[in-house]
Amino acid sequence: MKKKLLPTSTVGSLPKPAWLAPPKKLWSPWKLEDDQLTEGKQDALRVSLHEQQLAGVDIISDGEQTRQHFVTTFIEQLSGVDFENRKTVKIRDRYDASVPVVVDEIRRQKAVFVDDAKFLRQQTSKPIKWALPGPMTMVDTLYDDYYKNREKLAWEFAKVLNEEARELQDAGVDIIQFDEPAFNVFFEEVNNWGMATLERAIEGLHCETAIHICYGYGIKANTDWKKTLGSEWRQYEEIFPKIQSSSIDVVSLECHGSRVPFELIELIRGKKVMVGAIDVATNKVETPEEVADTLRKALQYVDAENLYPSTNCGMAPLSRNVARGKLSALSAGAEIIRKELAL
Repeated sequence: MKKKLLPTSTVGSLPKPAWLAPPKKLWSPWKLEDDQLTEGKQDALRVSLHEQQLAGVDIISDGEQTRQHFVTTFIEQLSGVDFENRKTVKIRDRYDASVPVVVDEIRRQKAVFVDDAKFLRQQTSKPIKWALPGPMTMVDTLYDDYYKNREKLAWEFAKVLNEEARELQDAGVDIIQFDEPAFNVFFEEVNNWGMATLERAIEGLHCETAIHICYGYGIKANTDWKKTLGSEWRQYEEIFPKIQSSSIDVVSLECHGSRVPFELIELIRGKKVMVGAIDVATNKVETPEEVADTLRKALQYVDAENLYPSTNCGMAPLSRNVARGKLSALSAGAEIIRKELAL
């Protein structure tokens, strides 16, 4: 079967149903418990799948329906981390958060998302993508009172991430994405050891691998930070050369509604690129033509067969109606470009 040109996908989270967790919040607490929670999460996966299919999304994600947060839900399942006695740290070097503490050796004693992935795989024949936190972003989302060395802790996280990724691959996941927003902040660490630890996390995988690097959810701390970045956001310029020489197959980046110069995509020429054509920091639903315009600009620097139209980031803080509208616009905009390319 011929591969579809410009396959669309969402980067990460989608809004959860209000019966599962309070809407428009990060770290939103579950409303259900025990077996009801397990069943509720599976129902939410079904709903998320259905809404993605109705919107015309080509690569299905779990929408992070079974987790409270893209980083901490994975960490919760590891031994060696204390979630009771938290500490306050500055995340991404810009806002304070109450985070768990590493108190002992990091170990993954059981699979974290594998059962969820198997369940989603049973529901659809479309390609599915699963997101995991990247090693550096995990390090930056807790307090380390055991290793007391960011690089050493990152290597430990890379090892357990690789264990999880291999099992997700065996469960039928087609693309495993590693979320690394910390790459956009700690450039020296990325180049010294961040990319190397990510290479360890993808070791031995034969499915497609992706790295997602953006400017964050549309929350105040992130939008305030963006206002300080000037007329051009050139952070990608610091890290793309290292990513270009890596084994990662797909690079996910923020474009629409941002001040990222499109020409920076040239630095990763040859990689597949998930181009963010949907702004997750606004409730305004893009028009298909706005999406198409973003994709046209990107096509100057990435070959059509390597372009994956996507969202800038996750949409958990948005309403379900807004998220649905944005996904539909993404698919319609991609279709405009497919028709143009076919002429």
